[in-house]
Amino acid sequence: MPGTPNYTGLAGYSHDVPAQAAVLLVNLGTPEAPTAAAVRPYLAQFLGDPRVIEYPRWLWKLILHGIILRVRPARSAHAYSRVWTPEGSPLRVGSEALAAGLQAELGRRRSGPIRVALAMRYGRPAIADTIRQLQNEGVRRLLVLPLYPQYSATSTGTVLDAVADTIKTMRWPPELRTINDYHDEPAYITALADSIRAHWATHGRGEKLLMSFHGIPERYVRAGDPYFCHCHATARLLREALGLSEAEALFSFQSRVGRERWLHPYTDETVRELGAAGVRRIDVVSPGFAVDCLETLEEIAMQNAEFFREAGGETLSYIPCLNAGAAHVNVLGDLVLRHTQGWPEFAQDYDNAAVATRLAASRQCAREVQSRA
Repeated sequence: MPGTPNYTGLAGYSHDVPAQAAVLLVNLGTPEAPTAAAVRPYLAQFLGDPRVIEYPRWLWKLILHGIILRVRPARSAHAYSRVWTPEGSPLRVGSEALAAGLQAELGRRRSGPIRVALAMRYGRPAIADTIRQLQNEGVRRLLVLPLYPQYSATSTGTVLDAVADTIKTMRWPPELRTINDYHDEPAYITALADSIRAHWATHGRGEKLLMSFHGIPERYVRAGDPYFCHCHATARLLREALGLSEAEALFSFQSRVGRERWLHPYTDETVRELGAAGVRRIDVVSPGFAVDCLETLEEIAMQNAEFFREAGGETLSYIPCLNAGAAHVNVLGDLVLRHTQGWPEFAQDYDNAAVATRLAASRQCAREVQSRA
C-alpha cells in the first residue's frame, strides 16, 4: 500500500535468549580495491554526503558527477596502490585488528554477553547492515563509538546520521548511546605521548614535532563546528605531556581540497617552510586518526616527506597512529566501560547462570499465558 511504513524486525521473540550489548566501532571507510572502478562508488558516497560538502545539492551534484568523479578516481586509486597491503586496505585491516583487540579486552574485564563490531561510514561493512545483523543476533543495547577523537559534523556527525537513519527503520530499535569525542581524554593523551617517546627512543628525535590534523573548511567552524577547538586542545595537552613549547611542537591541517579556505596552517605549506628554513629533520604525528590510512601513510609519510626534501630538508619521520596497540585498546576499553554504566551486560557482577535461570522462568510464564490464550 503506497505510503505504508516498512519497518524491519525479527519474526518472533524468544523469552529464554539472553539480551546482548554491543559496541559499534565506526571508521571512515575504504574502497574495496586500489582501482579507479572501486574508488569511484566509494568517492561518490563519501563526497555526496551533505555533511561533508555543504554546497547547494544541485550545484554540487553537477560538480561531483560532471568533473570530480571523472578525474579523481584514477588519481586516488594510484595513491591507494602505494599503501595497499597483501591483506587489503590499511584502514580496514587496522580497524579490524582494533575491534578484535577491544573484544578481547572487554572479555577480560567483563563476563557479560558483549559484542564488538566494526562498520564503515562509507563502503563496507555498512552501518545499516551491521546494526541489523547485531539485532538479528540478539543485541538489545548498542554503544556507538566513532573512531574520530575530535568531533566534527563532517566525521562523527555523519556517523550519527547513518545510525539514526537505520534506527528509525527498525520495529524494535536497541537502546542507544553514543560517544561524540575523546579529544581531551587523559589516557588518550598519555597514549599519544608514550607512542611519540617510543618512536624517539627507536628512531631518534627530530628538530621539530608537527601534529597534523585533517582539515575542514573554515566556514564550518564559523557555523558552529567545534573541531578547530578540539584539535587545539589535543595539541596543547599533547605538547604539555611531552614538555614541549609551541616552537618545538607545531600543529597544522592536511588534506584540503578545492579553492575554499580551510583550517590553517596547512601541513604541506608548513613542511615546505620548515625545510626552506634549514630544519633537517622533523617528526610528524597525526592525532586525529585512530588507525593509519591513506591520509597518514601516503599523504604524510610519502607526499609531505617529498615536499620537505624538495624544500631543503632531509628526513620527515612519520610516527604511526595508535592503531591496535595495547595502549589504544585500553583507552577505548575505559571509554566504553564509562559510557555503558548501568547496562546489565557490563556489570562487574554479571551472573550468566542467574540470568539463564531467570529467563527460563520467563519462558515458562510465557508458555502458560499462551496456553490460556
